[in-house]
Amino acid sequence: MRNQVQLIAYADRLGGTIDALREVLDTEFPGVFGGVHLLPFFVPYDGADAGFDPVDHTQVDPRLGSWADVAALGVDRDTVVDVIVNHVSSDSAQFRDWAAQGPASPWADMFLTFSAVFPDGAQEADLTRIYRPRPGLPFTPVVVAGERRLAWTTFAPQQVDIDVHSEAGRAYLASVLDALAAAHVSLVRLDAVGYAVKTPGTSSFMTPETFSFIDDLTAQARNRGMAVLVEVHSHYERQVEIGRLVDRVYDFALPPLVLHALTTGDCAPLGAWMAVRPENAITVLDTHDGIGVVDVAADPDDPSKAGLLTREQVADLVEGIHVRTDGQSRAATGYAAANLDVYQVNATYYAALGRDDLRYLTARAVQFFTPGIPQVYYVGALAGDNDMELLASTGVGREINRHRYTRAEVTEACGRPVVRALMDLARFRNTHPAFSGEFRYDGAEHGFSMSWHAGADAAALQVDAVEGSAVVTWTEDGAVWTSLNLLTDPPGAVAG
Repeated sequence: MRNQVQLIAYADRLGGTIDALREVLDTEFPGVFGGVHLLPFFVPYDGADAGFDPVDHTQVDPRLGSWADVAALGVDRDTVVDVIVNHVSSDSAQFRDWAAQGPASPWADMFLTFSAVFPDGAQEADLTRIYRPRPGLPFTPVVVAGERRLAWTTFAPQQVDIDVHSEAGRAYLASVLDALAAAHVSLVRLDAVGYAVKTPGTSSFMTPETFSFIDDLTAQARNRGMAVLVEVHSHYERQVEIGRLVDRVYDFALPPLVLHALTTGDCAPLGAWMAVRPENAITVLDTHDGIGVVDVAADPDDPSKAGLLTREQVADLVEGIHVRTDGQSRAATGYAAANLDVYQVNATYYAALGRDDLRYLTARAVQFFTPGIPQVYYVGALAGDNDMELLASTGVGREINRHRYTRAEVTEACGRPVVRALMDLARFRNTHPAFSGEFRYDGAEHGFSMSWHAGADAAALQVDAVEGSAVVTWTEDGAVWTSLNLLTDPPGAVAG
């Protein structure tokens, strides 16, 4: 995989189709993104959860394009595509057949029910122990061959959980991997894999049985020529553990820690994370979901395991985002909206930093200097603001950060100084040879430095967290160059 910045995007919200997204990347972002995480484009891409509830996970929605378009997108860049491991849509052919035929259906063992996991029933403690990212228990009443059953639905009633150990479940997931491999996908992202294995008497989240399943699915993907990215929001120690076992793991602790540092001047928690974090990470500040806080908080399963931030610091972080967004994030988060991911705050990262161009570019510079492969969400790539109209029209909290850009809006946004500076910063990260060398982090009072060295090549970032500014120095053609202001003279745009 290229050691370059990647884009995260919905095809229908940045271009309109997969081929149009490729055109946007080629014309508006030349040299900026060495890869793209193409968010769910399966049938249908616009279901109950923006494509994360596939009716047919092996087919491209024809409104967006074809598998040939997916393959073409990856000709000049790495492609990342989701394997939605935990569930399928209740409108899928498999679920409908099971609902109609019951035990006679060839898909009968593909879906998890209460009785399949608890054949002898369950006590109150068994049910309250189950970890779920949303309020309530993960069960939805369904009618199967005239009989009322309880289907396991971790996320939403329309997303029915798969028995990943059943013959039908394994065949289904293998068919998805086959389709992605045929389209020359570079990296598969195991969406919601932490919830995929249900084990009675446990939280059914990231248990030893889960890790065993991840090992098996990773081996299947590698056998097809694809690497694996694991998507799990959890206590930071668990992320470190996951990083030892897989090709790539998200650094979900980075977004809240960078926000904390650049809004309080307190860089100690970020420094503590830099000392232990997995280096085989995909680094993000924003994604199609909200800004996670569980990743830096105390372990919800074992409160004796402290977080990277204290309870008070987490509360202040969340409240600070609400204040800097003028209350917009409050209207989109938790019980205020239909999207009840209780561990996330919904806002664009640009808005969460108070729409401060220089502070925003400083945050991106920290992301790009942090070891790993950086990914930038499409709204973040355009320094987008909260979409309150879309939030109001759908009532779904995460839509605040899922603006549907017209082609004209993309061109207009790319003309803004903050977006042009971000593109220059990404090109610098993509091309400077120092980023293939050794990394060093040094803390300082109200700031820190991050540096890379590869032989005679060097690049360094010095951050003033109180001012929210940064200075970048680097070597080029035997000379030392300096950027004193990321907005007006980003790296690669001026001489030292």
